[in-house]
Amino acid sequence: MGPALFFYKKCCGLTLFSADLVNKERLLRRFLTASSGLYMKKKTSEYECVDQEKYEDLIRSVTSFKDSSQTPESLFEEDNVLYGPVSQRKHLAKEADPQIPGNWVPLMNPAKNSPLQKASPGPPLRIGLQRHKMASVTSVLQRTMPLEQAFFLERWKRKMILELGQEGFAEYTKGIFQQGKLFHATLEELLLPEECPVKEEEEHSSSSGYLASVQHVLQDVSGVRALESAVQHETLQYQGLVDCVAEYRGTLCVIDWKTSGKSKPLLRNTFDNPLQIAAYVGAVNHDANYDFQVDCGLIVVAYKDGSPAHAHYMDSELCSQYWNKWLLRLEEFREKGKDSGTV
Repeated sequence: MGPALFFYKKCCGLTLFSADLVNKERLLRRFLTASSGLYMKKKTSEYECVDQEKYEDLIRSVTSFKDSSQTPESLFEEDNVLYGPVSQRKHLAKEADPQIPGNWVPLMNPAKNSPLQKASPGPPLRIGLQRHKMASVTSVLQRTMPLEQAFFLERWKRKMILELGQEGFAEYTKGIFQQGKLFHATLEELLLPEECPVKEEEEHSSSSGYLASVQHVLQDVSGVRALESAVQHETLQYQGLVDCVAEYRGTLCVIDWKTSGKSKPLLRNTFDNPLQIAAYVGAVNHDANYDFQVDCGLIVVAYKDGSPAHAHYMDSELCSQYWNKWLLRLEEFREKGKDSGTV
C-alpha cells in the first residue's frame, strides 16, 4: 500500500472519530438540558396572578423593604396610628415647671424675733382646739385628695365592706380610731410622766405593740414644747391639732405619730402626711401663742406587732418643698369652696 492510500485511510478515520465526538456532545447537551428542565425549572407562583397594577404601591413597599426610606419618626407615626400615642405622662411631669401658689406666704415668720429657740423651762403648751369657721388641715387634705389616691382608698373601703359587712367595717374603723387615740394618750404619759395619771394595765396592753415599736425613737426625743396642742395660721386662716413639738436628735421638730398595719419604709408611703407636717410647721410659726419657730418635721409610723417604727425626718428644705405643695392644696380648697358657695 502506497503512502497516498495510507494517508487517505488515516484522514477517513479521524473524520469518523470527530463525527462520533460531535454526536456524543450533542447527546450530552440534550441530556443536561432535559435534566435542568426537571430539577431547575422555576415553579409558577400563584402570586403572579395578582393584579400588580392594583397593588403596585404595596408590592413596591414590600420589595424595597431593605432599602426602605423609613425613619424612626415615620415608624413612631405608624405605631401611633396602629396602637395609639405613647403615654408620656411621667416624662412630662418631670419637665413641667413647678406651680407657684397664688397665696404664697413664707414658711418662717419674719415678724417673730425668736426663731428656733431651745426649750424653755415649764410645761409644754396644750392649747385646746376652738371650733370656729377656720378650715382644718384634715378637711383641706381630704377635700383636695388626688383622684388616684381617692380611687385606691375607695377600692380598699369597698373590699373591706365586702369582707366585714357595713356594720363590721364601721366597728373596724372605730377600733382603729380608738387604738390611735389610746396610743397618743400613752405617749403623752411617757413624755410627761409627772403630770399624767397612770393608765389601767388593760389600756397599756392594747397599745403595747405600738409602744414597743417606737421605743428606739423616743430615746432621741427631748425638750417637749407642745403636746396635743391647737395651732392656727392667722394669715391663711386654717387650723389643726399638732401631736407634738419637741427636739429630735437636737433639732426642734413638729412630730406626728401614726399607726399602721402595713410597713411604710419610705416617706412617699405616708401619702399626705408630709403635707400635714408642713401645714403644722407653718401654723406654729404664724401662731402668736407660740414664742418659737420650727422648720423641721418628723413622721413616726408605729406598728401593732412591735416591729421597729419608721421615723421619716423632714429637714428644712424638704419642709419648704411640701409647704409650697400645701399652699397649692389650700388654694384648691378655697376655689372648690367658692364653686360650692361655702366660702
